[in-house]
Amino acid sequence: MCFEKNFVWGVATAAYQIEGAWNEDGKAPSVWDDFCHAPNAIYQEQNGEIACDHYHRFKEDIAIMKKMGVKAYRFSISWPRVLPQGTGKVNEAGIAFYENIIDELLKNNIVPFITLFHWDYPAVFHSRGGWLNPDSPKWFEEYAALITKRFAGKVKNYMTINEPQCFVGLGYGQGTHAPGLKLSPKDVLVVMHHVLLAHGYAVKAIREFGGDDVKVGLASCGGIKVPHTNSMEDIEAARACMFDVPNNNFAALMGISLWCDPIYLGEYPEACHRYFADIMPKIGADDMKIISQPLDFIGQNIYDAAPVKSTVNGAFEQTNFPTGFSKTGIGWSVVPEALYWGTKFLYERYKLPVLITENGMSDLDTVSVDGKVHDPNRIDFLYRYLRELKRSSEDGNKIIGYFNWSFIDNFEWANGYNDRFGLVYVDYQTQRRMLKDSAYWYKEVIEQNGENII
Repeated sequence: MCFEKNFVWGVATAAYQIEGAWNEDGKAPSVWDDFCHAPNAIYQEQNGEIACDHYHRFKEDIAIMKKMGVKAYRFSISWPRVLPQGTGKVNEAGIAFYENIIDELLKNNIVPFITLFHWDYPAVFHSRGGWLNPDSPKWFEEYAALITKRFAGKVKNYMTINEPQCFVGLGYGQGTHAPGLKLSPKDVLVVMHHVLLAHGYAVKAIREFGGDDVKVGLASCGGIKVPHTNSMEDIEAARACMFDVPNNNFAALMGISLWCDPIYLGEYPEACHRYFADIMPKIGADDMKIISQPLDFIGQNIYDAAPVKSTVNGAFEQTNFPTGFSKTGIGWSVVPEALYWGTKFLYERYKLPVLITENGMSDLDTVSVDGKVHDPNRIDFLYRYLRELKRSSEDGNKIIGYFNWSFIDNFEWANGYNDRFGLVYVDYQTQRRMLKDSAYWYKEVIEQNGENII
């Protein structure tokens, strides 16, 4: 047994990280355009104003995808590129850019998967309170309806929001991502609730305007846990820890259940009300019904994990990996089992097919003396992770696809261009693209539907 016959093999990117053309053809600033000019916010004061110049080079990039044999491409829409004021008047040049991408993908037999929001929030909303504004969910609904109406019949796969844990926790709690705020825990929970409502309203819009066969989900993240040993006690401890809500606002925000339970189960975790009763936002009569609109899959970004062991009386304890444990270039632990246990626990709890919306590795890639980019560590990383994903599928967990992060080296948020996640190398001085060894390896995986992963 291998991956399903119609398994989705794809690559992923995000608008602000690759497009550039930050102020061309009617596009308005996003909070990331502004945040990149804040002192000491970004590595070496870098920004995404040019990035990979994908805005002008998308045909070249899609041709590379075709050469790689990619079956699907997950990309995001820049909200302020299509709606410069966030709502209201449409920027037709922005819509045309994405329609041209979609048409080029379809011409090359690559299925488009659209992420509506991958963090580049319209800057115009920031002065109006941003996600704190009670109107913000309806702003997002208008945007979602626009995109779905315009691309109906061409795009059948959507994700509403990417990693709400990160852009809320880091952008509104810690202040290390755009818009760089450090709100009170009470206000951060208001932001969370509004984002969840925005997701729900967007799902309703996509269902209404996307056609009968449209598919929609969320691209979540959060701490994946793996058992310290294969004992039943440690397995149950890892499961419990993965969906735990810590008695700490920031830790809870960065977890899975605080976001996914409302979406997939229709209610906030009980511990959330217990720990944060005094600061929980007001929940309207229909809010949870809106938030828990039915979805078609569980989208999850998975890179690493933490080990967990059982302790006395059924409790659990997160442990550390041994000294010298393998890490990627960005410093994340290499834990292939994350794709096994993560998908297993998610599928069992939420009972929907799982789509890996991001997985990949940052490495210290360079052009070698032979003019090529050799990245054996990334190939080894991907082989090990995909082997665990295959094992999960073979054990009966429904896994429907895998998107590698990233198609191309790009602007990695606060880390600037210091980290290279791409299967395709970018010389940022010339914008030359070069397929790394891993790109050719991934092509073989796609051609064989993972049968070469043993």
